[in-house]
Amino acid sequence: MPQHQNESGNMALDRRAFMLTALAAGTVAVGASAVVRAQVAETAGATEGLSPVVETALGSIRGARRDRVFSFKGVPYAATTAGAGRFQPPTANAGWSGVRDVLELGPRCPVPQSTAQAEFVIMDRREPAGEDCLCLNVWTAGLGDGGKRPVMVWLHGGGFRGGSAGHRCYDGTNLADKHDVVVVGVNHRVNIWGYLYLADIGNSQFEQSSNVGMLDIVASLEWVRDNIERFGGDPDNVTVFGQSGGGSKVSTLLGMPSARGLFHRGIAMSGSQVTSISREDATKTAERFLAALNIRPEQAAKVLDIPYYDIREAANIQAFNWGPVMDGRTIPAHIFDPVATPLSANVPLMIGSMETEATWNTDQQYDQLDEATLQIMAQRVLRTDAEQARQVVAVYKAGRPRASNLDLYLILASDVSGFRVGTDTQAERKAALGAAPVYKYYFDWYSPVAGGNLRSMHTMDIPFFFDDVKTAVSLIGDAPELQGMADKVSAAIVAFARTGNPNRAGLPQWDPFNGDSRATMFLDLDMRLVADPYREERLALMGVLSQQA
Repeated sequence: MPQHQNESGNMALDRRAFMLTALAAGTVAVGASAVVRAQVAETAGATEGLSPVVETALGSIRGARRDRVFSFKGVPYAATTAGAGRFQPPTANAGWSGVRDVLELGPRCPVPQSTAQAEFVIMDRREPAGEDCLCLNVWTAGLGDGGKRPVMVWLHGGGFRGGSAGHRCYDGTNLADKHDVVVVGVNHRVNIWGYLYLADIGNSQFEQSSNVGMLDIVASLEWVRDNIERFGGDPDNVTVFGQSGGGSKVSTLLGMPSARGLFHRGIAMSGSQVTSISREDATKTAERFLAALNIRPEQAAKVLDIPYYDIREAANIQAFNWGPVMDGRTIPAHIFDPVATPLSANVPLMIGSMETEATWNTDQQYDQLDEATLQIMAQRVLRTDAEQARQVVAVYKAGRPRASNLDLYLILASDVSGFRVGTDTQAERKAALGAAPVYKYYFDWYSPVAGGNLRSMHTMDIPFFFDDVKTAVSLIGDAPELQGMADKVSAAIVAFARTGNPNRAGLPQWDPFNGDSRATMFLDLDMRLVADPYREERLALMGVLSQQA
């Protein structure tokens, strides 16, 4: 999930700290008691123990067993990136002798705090952080049985700035148990650690220092290729999936030559990467960051001697634009601009967004809006004049007669955001290639928590994709019908991972998306396929946004 600087500073942090404390103490309605129940349910009635030892290419590991699912956490897939490895591409791990217990989450990359809603953040395990963070987690119901299960590699949210694979919402137990797939969650470098672009500063020591966070993910996929059969998985049937920043990472992999052949399908949830940062802008950012440490570009090697917590602090003091760079080598071109990359033309893609993506951040206000205020806020978010804003609002009102003014604004703000515009653009341009199907979804189920304010916010689809609604009761509540929705959604997701087609018995027909029919599956308590949904709204927005291009 993306994370942005919060202008309200300490007030926002204080609110988040209060909310997290309240949730943990059981003082917030719906959230706290449900979280406690979910955490108790994680172990209640389960048969637990150690797993058999698995021989990987790097050494022997022993994980944990809960009922029929085996988990392996904190498994190294590359060498440490501390010391001389800082800001360099990942290198091979030398391996180990003896049996390595992998029972606990490995360290996450050092990152800033999230500004997401507390109902989601409460599920963050907040595992220790460190530069030696290239590790992954595996969940499987088959060890050494010769199985050829689909492999689903999860790329966590947090934009390119934060997050980790250790979040409770990212646990792969239910997918492995109920759907017979192998799930892999990956930690990798983000923020300055993964995206400080030093390749063009003139120091030969850093000529390869470009997009190393994405190269970490490629290294993890190479680990999957070389080892996943030992866990009952099929290295020739790998799906990368991720939400928000994870969806952007999935999108980026589609345009990376080094990733070709390492995965066979992609699922981008509320995340896109239509264009990447230019080399010139990335170099300016690197020079500005080095200056913050009183380092001149020709002295860049000094950055290797600075304690990591000082680098972390400097990166957080100023707003830096961290993300993939179109360097001409690891990312040779913009991935979806002006057309979709041909590098992954034959890779099927599932992509979609939430109806009210905008409600994810703690800054969002939920005061009801009168007509004048709606018009003002619409004009601001559209960055247009009052008359055009009035016309767009009129279209939204006509198409959604039961929506309040606040609902209309939140949907409009979500439609204008990169969450929606980016995913729509990628769906259109990928489908235009005509080489592999695109399946598009629109999630419009509204959560009852927080008085219903969160609606269908960014991240709300994660527990349904992972078939794990009990863990996420702080976010979605605990209504009994939610499991039925999770059954349907997860079944379609797994069917897509298994075959490249989400259709299966018991689900409504899901047709591929194209520029004419624009077939879109609405994900709610009842899944339904809609042709060119909210067409008039889309055209009205295109009329405004096209003038700003």
